[in-house]
Amino acid sequence: ALRLSYLRSGGHDPAILDQLLHLQLEATVLEKGSAGLRRGRRMAPAVPAEPPGTGTHGLDAALLAVELENRRLEDELLSLKVRRERRANAGSQAAQRHTEELAQLQAEVGMLRCHAEQTRPWLHPPIALPVPPALLVP
Repeated sequence: ALRLSYLRSGGHDPAILDQLLHLQLEATVLEKGSAGLRRGRRMAPAVPAEPPGTGTHGLDAALLAVELENRRLEDELLSLKVRRERRANAGSQAAQRHTEELAQLQAEVGMLRCHAEQTRPWLHPPIALPVPPALLVP
């Protein structure tokens, strides 16, 4: 499940994939070993042979090591996910900022056009004023 989650979230580091596969194999061996012992059959040991008298101490240590490695990998996956989400958020925030700046610039261009039309009367078509009768010469 951890390996699939890593792949689905975009993980592709070969070293991490190799570690995840190794952990998956180790977990499978441990599960089969404990299931075989419960049924009374002796399975191949999941960890190297222990010196006599150590009992399940070596198995507990190996299981603890696997759990610690799993936690480390989960933390690493979480940090990768957080980084990816931050990049996505930063991209969307930048796009939103650009959209707001574009809207502001368009508003300023509109105001400048309006101001230019008001301060340049010669740009408007001339208005025909009536000519006084005294200036009309027959």
